[in-house]
Amino acid sequence: MTADSDVLARLVADARLDLDRRRALTTDDDLERAIHAYTPRDFAGALRRPGLAVTAEMKQRTPSMGVLAEDYRPAEIARAYSEGGAAAISVLTHMAGFGGRPEHIEAARLATDLPILRKDFITDPYEIGEARAEGADAVLLIVAALEPAQLWRLLAVVRSRGLSALVEVHDENEARAAIDAGAQVVGVNHRDLRTFEVDLGLTDRLRPLIPDRVALVAESGIRSVDDARRMRDAGADAILVGEMLMRSPDPVARLRELASLS
Repeated sequence: MTADSDVLARLVADARLDLDRRRALTTDDDLERAIHAYTPRDFAGALRRPGLAVTAEMKQRTPSMGVLAEDYRPAEIARAYSEGGAAAISVLTHMAGFGGRPEHIEAARLATDLPILRKDFITDPYEIGEARAEGADAVLLIVAALEPAQLWRLLAVVRSRGLSALVEVHDENEARAAIDAGAQVVGVNHRDLRTFEVDLGLTDRLRPLIPDRVALVAESGIRSVDDARRMRDAGADAILVGEMLMRSPDPVARLRELASLS
């Protein structure tokens, strides 16, 4: 990651500060007990279902769009996403930028049997164990936020913890780095986290770099069924959708529309 003072760098720094706070509140022994008390579900396998798999995302707010839900209730959202036919659920746990915290995973887990992705700006192995302890089955690793050695190390920790990783990329070099590091699920983020500009053509351009054995998830800026269909036609195995569902008065119906694409 560059040393530029950009949005991504600030979000990573905020995540590290919150990690330090949480780490001071839990002993290593307590964390390990919670880790081993949970048996992870198959997040990567859920994305390989027939048709276009939908990972439905919950978040209270975003840095670019502001507040998405005044009355944010992760358990209720998780139940709605399950009813709507989501293949998996993404839970934002970044506090400063998105109003999230790891406890939201626990609330969602009590309301759904679907695989859960912990979405945060993860740079420390501790956060991977913490994710499983809260009931998550996968974590987000952002190539732009990590040095190559960090990415390889964190993927090894993911495997050792029995989880999956969604390895997020935004350009050709990052896509190659993800594949070289052994990613089994690659997310193409249409939103540049340094500028928050969106380019929906990115999945189509990066698809040739992603082997068929690797699940491809199209992320960000998908605001309609037509956008989702475009991702399917570009070769995505799955999409990750948040804003459209969080703003919808009937997220169950919206999800059913997306999940019906084949």
